[in-house]
Amino acid sequence: MASRTRRTRTYDAAKIRTAVTAQFAHIAEAVRELTPEQLGRDSGLGDWTVADLAAHIAWIADSLAAGLARPPAALPELTAVEWPSATASLAGKIAEAAKEILEGAAPADLFEHAGARMAEALAANPGSRVLALWVGDMTLADFLVTRTVELVVHTDDLNRAAGLAIPIERQALAACTRLLADALALKAPGGSVEVRIPPFAVIQCIEGPRHTRGTPPNVVETDPLTWVRLATGRQDWASAVADASVTASGERADLGAMLPVMS
Repeated sequence: MASRTRRTRTYDAAKIRTAVTAQFAHIAEAVRELTPEQLGRDSGLGDWTVADLAAHIAWIADSLAAGLARPPAALPELTAVEWPSATASLAGKIAEAAKEILEGAAPADLFEHAGARMAEALAANPGSRVLALWVGDMTLADFLVTRTVELVVHTDDLNRAAGLAIPIERQALAACTRLLADALALKAPGGSVEVRIPPFAVIQCIEGPRHTRGTPPNVVETDPLTWVRLATGRQDWASAVADASVTASGERADLGAMLPVMS
């Protein structure tokens, strides 16, 4: 469970590495089986097709390897919890870089190349180092936590767009859920609303009277995958409340204006 106090969350680096590698492998296996019809479908993400989305996921692994190939930076400028709010300005740049590097290759080939390159780079960098990144220099450990967000979110995107059932690693989903919950607490600090995302996270946020004991007067509760969709703009607050995938009680328990925390 997440702490209700404001302190920096820590992650088990070995488990995060395993989760990132395993989730990428799940996606690669599914992409190898996609039909031309599935690859041509609308991904639901702008003008991307499913093939474009698959290429972007391969680029996530390829770019991690590229980052590890560059000389390390001296000091981190960004922590994992600050990363979601820093990504919006880079969306176009990332999309163009991925297109330039990966355009024209078959998705299965992209995943084979990117997966091998990522595995080799991670094996050669078992310790801590600082990556020089567009978004801001980050420790490898923190950056790998952000990769769980990318991979979980895009696994869900692929599942919905292509009618797949790619499994999501529990450790990857846990890290993704916790990071996006902490990002909300960073964006809207306070203690008047308790957000519960069992079994992975509980945070308090939004200025106002702070809850100290007993049942909080303002409570939001949802499941991890719904939270991930809300936090990344895949689902809007009003529809989630309407279909009861979110419960919200109390006059301050409306997170609509605070979401998404990453887009």
